[in-house]
Amino acid sequence: MRMPVFELLVLSALLAAAPARAQQAGDAAAGQRVFNQCRACHVIDNNGRNGVGPNLHGVVGRHAASIENFRYSANMRQLAEGGLTWDEANLRRYLANPKDLVPQGIMAFAGVRNETQLNDLIAYLKTQGG
Repeated sequence: MRMPVFELLVLSALLAAAPARAQQAGDAAAGQRVFNQCRACHVIDNNGRNGVGPNLHGVVGRHAASIENFRYSANMRQLAEGGLTWDEANLRRYLANPKDLVPQGIMAFAGVRNETQLNDLIAYLKTQGG
C-alpha cells in the first residue's frame, strides 16, 4: 500500500520531532543532580524551612511569591500581584536567566544555560509535590 506524499511528509515530521519532545521532557534523576547547585539557597522538602531562597517543594503550578514568612523582592511581589505563576514556561524562562523574568529580583544565580540540564531540572521539580 502506497502512502500519499502529504501523509508521508506529516509522518516524517512527527518522527523527526519525537526526539526533541523526549529531550524536553527531561530526566528527573539527572535533574536531582542539577538541583544540587540550588541547594546552597533552597530546600525542596514538604514543610521544610526557607533558606536564603524559598522552599521549592510544590513550586510547579504555584503562584509566585506565595510562601509565607519569606521576604521576596519588591519586583517579585509586583509580578506575583500581576498573576505570575510558576508554570513550566515561566520556570524555564526564570531558571535559564532569572533577570530576564524578574529584572530587579534578588536571586544571585546566573541561570542554567545548558538546555538538557534545564529540561532535567524542570522534570525533577515536577516530581517534588504540587
